[in-house]
Amino acid sequence: MMGQGTDPVEAGIVESLARPGGNVTGVTNLSRALGGKRLELLKEAVPKLARVAVLNDPVATGTVLQMKEDLPIAARALKLTLHSWEVRSADGFEKVFAAMGKQRPDGLYVLGAQLITTNQKRIVGFALKSRLPSTYGNKEAVEAGGLIYYGADQAESYQRVAYYIDRILKGAKPADLPVEQPMRFEFVINLQTAKKIGLTIPQWTLMKATKVIR
Repeated sequence: MMGQGTDPVEAGIVESLARPGGNVTGVTNLSRALGGKRLELLKEAVPKLARVAVLNDPVATGTVLQMKEDLPIAARALKLTLHSWEVRSADGFEKVFAAMGKQRPDGLYVLGAQLITTNQKRIVGFALKSRLPSTYGNKEAVEAGGLIYYGADQAESYQRVAYYIDRILKGAKPADLPVEQPMRFEFVINLQTAKKIGLTIPQWTLMKATKVIR
């Protein structure tokens, strides 16, 4: 398991993080648990942020739970209004983009799912064209032109997966190898994108970043 977005215990994939108990182990990236932090950092980067469009795939269980349970709590604390925009197929993006554009949100929060990741370039392109500050749970989206990524250090996660593969190939049972949570996190800001959409990132926010794309 590499970067499971949902809670693997809650999803029934493993019995517990300490003792998986089955045929699955690896790394969980805490993506769902970090949703509130992503909203907080987007608000820091865009102090006037008030209305946030949340792009999500309602078929993906983890994103549904984030939209219904996690993000509303963070939004209330930050005094943000969330508007959920559901996309169910690749053919649905243009319709959603057109409707979202008419609503003129202040920012875009992209919830990770297979459909979303596959259409990442289209989403980034829409955000740039609409001059929307955007945050993602996928670093590649920010490297492609999105504004902000916050999440587990992906290089470290891949290294740990290699460790698990090595142990299992040498005879270890997945059931006996505890699922690891990330120890390090990345906060990436694409300053090129900020300039393109006419946004000035506050200095104190830039200082928090682990990487700035200039």
